[in-house]
Amino acid sequence: MKFRRTGFEGLFVVELERLADSRGFFARSWCAREFADHGLEIAVAQCNISYNEKRGTLRGLHFQEKPFEEDKIVRCTKGLIYDVAVDLRSKSPTFRRWFAVELSEENRQAFFIPKGFAHGFQTLVDGSEVLYQMSEFYHPEAQAGVRWNDPAFGIQWPLPEANLSPEDAALPDFVPT
Repeated sequence: MKFRRTGFEGLFVVELERLADSRGFFARSWCAREFADHGLEIAVAQCNISYNEKRGTLRGLHFQEKPFEEDKIVRCTKGLIYDVAVDLRSKSPTFRRWFAVELSEENRQAFFIPKGFAHGFQTLVDGSEVLYQMSEFYHPEAQAGVRWNDPAFGIQWPLPEANLSPEDAALPDFVPT
């Protein structure tokens, strides 16, 4: 795996190193040792899949509050998404800044999002599927989020339409703690 730095502490785009032959290719998509070599100590507690029927579907911006903060490894296994992480770590030099990457079934990249970031994505094609590896179990009482179009962040979403759930549409603006 190749770990591409983003300019945000702990936030990486992870690319596969393919071993190709006439049959196709083989690549390692997860190795605790390789992640640890980059300072990313993550124990996977659960994996989730999000299937999104329509282009323009927007999910997020989500995170879990302390003490249940979580690291995430996000992949798009079908389709194409615009994946966004927002730094909510108040002592970080990139506090309130965001980083985005396109993830697709073709590029097979992953996005490692550390604790302290909000995460969301917008589907760019119909029928997109997203796989998450999470370092923490889901705790409904710790579920939190901030508004996808909060001016505090100024995220440039690629599509003007945003197919949102009622819960995501009702997320609050960001208030620093």
